[in-house]
Amino acid sequence: MTSFSYSAIDARGKKQKGSMDAANLPELELRLKRMDLDLIDYKEHVEKTFSVGKVKITRKDLINFCFHMEQMTGAGVPILEGLTDLRDTADNLRFRSVVADLIENIEGGLQLSEAMDRHPQIFDRAFTSLITAGEKTGRISEVFKNLSDNLKWQDELSSQSKRVLMYPAFVSVIVISVTFALMIFLVPQLTGFIKNMGGELPLHTKILIFTSDLLIHYWYLILSIPFALFVVIKLVLKNSPNARFRADGYKLKIWLIGPVLHKIILSRFVTFFALMYESGITILDCIRLCEEIVDNQVIAAGLRRARDLISEGQSVAIAFESTDVFPPLVIRMLKIGEATGSLDSALRNVSYFYNREIKEMIEKIQAMIEPMMTVVLGLILGWIMMSVMGPIYDTVSKLKF
Repeated sequence: MTSFSYSAIDARGKKQKGSMDAANLPELELRLKRMDLDLIDYKEHVEKTFSVGKVKITRKDLINFCFHMEQMTGAGVPILEGLTDLRDTADNLRFRSVVADLIENIEGGLQLSEAMDRHPQIFDRAFTSLITAGEKTGRISEVFKNLSDNLKWQDELSSQSKRVLMYPAFVSVIVISVTFALMIFLVPQLTGFIKNMGGELPLHTKILIFTSDLLIHYWYLILSIPFALFVVIKLVLKNSPNARFRADGYKLKIWLIGPVLHKIILSRFVTFFALMYESGITILDCIRLCEEIVDNQVIAAGLRRARDLISEGQSVAIAFESTDVFPPLVIRMLKIGEATGSLDSALRNVSYFYNREIKEMIEKIQAMIEPMMTVVLGLILGWIMMSVMGPIYDTVSKLKF
């Protein structure tokens, strides 16, 4: 498969730029023609796998896709017609090319889920498995609705998390910038004056002078260390499964952040589990697919152990309890779900509880971070002022008039 960067003109004469996968130039022209675009110029890139390209396909595009297909299939419109309408109206040109590829594959005899499997970077295995279940049970519209609701929840949770991180990130940049400016420009101007006053300098003043000299002469090393550590850690985690497992375990224990992350992972797990189980996917397949979406090796290992125990004949609740990974609330709801025969409803109750608790915890963390960052900035400025003004005050107080 070859990737093309192209320039084209739409029916209104407006120039459009984008990228698209095609076997050759005639296929590229045909795909663009189906999108009501006339090819002007193109550039060929040979790629082994499908890539999102320069234009990113966002969660919003997937939400619009699921909502559109839910409305169309719910109204009895054939899948091909729904996809064709979406292809002609989607704003994201990259996503339009993906939808066009889905249409071509379906016209070639594939099911929708099989066509989606050819774009794993956009439609993950849980997504396509749910579509497969919807196709087999005839509940495709309901599956699209559940997927749309789930994607909206993920988008809302992501937005809340970003809001929590934005303020401390902004304040941290300000604190670091102010500290660097004071250490590099202000402190050196006062250092000579402080040293010429004579007398023994306090320890905190010596530390300030040493820190200032260090930043002046080795600022490039100090700034590059965090980036170098980030790259090294990423490489180690990528190439060492054991390091990734330990790091994922530490993530769940980090002060403030760990408990929230743990609940987010568990909420994602129970939400997807309930969604897939309700769609007709077997329990073992639900657990296997959830191993790939929790994005934490410790939780994934617990799910694998639970799956093995269930396959050996253990009940779902006992298998999950044996892993020592899932909290009592999840185990209790699994027992209730097994006893009543409504496992999906019981897990949705867990999801509702965790979603509410996650929002409350994020709000509390945000409320705590703001004064903490203010205190840190105040302590740094207070240390600098005390280290500079302390020796001056001591010298002046010893003068006799």
